Amino acid sequence: MISRVSRIVRGLRECYDANDLVFVVGGYWGLMKEVVNLALELGFKVIIIPPIEQEDVRFPEGAMVVKTGTSYRVRSVFLVRTSDVLVVLGGGAGCIQELITAYTEGKPSYVLIGTGMPTDVIEGMPEYLDYRELAPVMKYRDENTLLKDLCDHLKHMKAERKESKRPTGERSEVP
Repeated sequence: MISRVSRIVRGLRECYDANDLVFVVGGYWGLMKEVVNLALELGFKVIIIPPIEQEDVRFPEGAMVVKTGTSYRVRSVFLVRTSDVLVVLGGGAGCIQELITAYTEGKPSYVLIGTGMPTDVIEGMPEYLDYRELAPVMKYRDENTLLKDLCDHLKHMKAERKESKRPTGERSEVP
């Protein structure tokens, strides 16, 4: 599992400038610890929003830690609302809650399934969780395909942001 996660984090570094991407995680244990350590090693910015029960954990130098004094569930809402997209690489009920929150907030989710973790139940969920079709829940068995689609999405978002900052009346050329 760690090697699959490592391929995704390393792949993000290959497709995206580390200065333009911030990892936001809900703690510093389990799979999140592996993501944080590798992301920092690769030069990414990392924000950790731990639940109050984990605020006294020793956090790595270089990570920005936001101690909100909130429960696991509330910190999951903060995590999602802080993010542009949600990436679920495997986990438990907290990740599933984050997926539901991302959907209701209109944020796309990229989910790695076939991990052997409780989040594998997401495989049985539809792409859109209800009739509102607020945001897609995209599921992947292959981390390389997830990475490609995620990189494409992030590049598209970056281009849209750049375009929206363009002064009114200025034309842009489309290749």
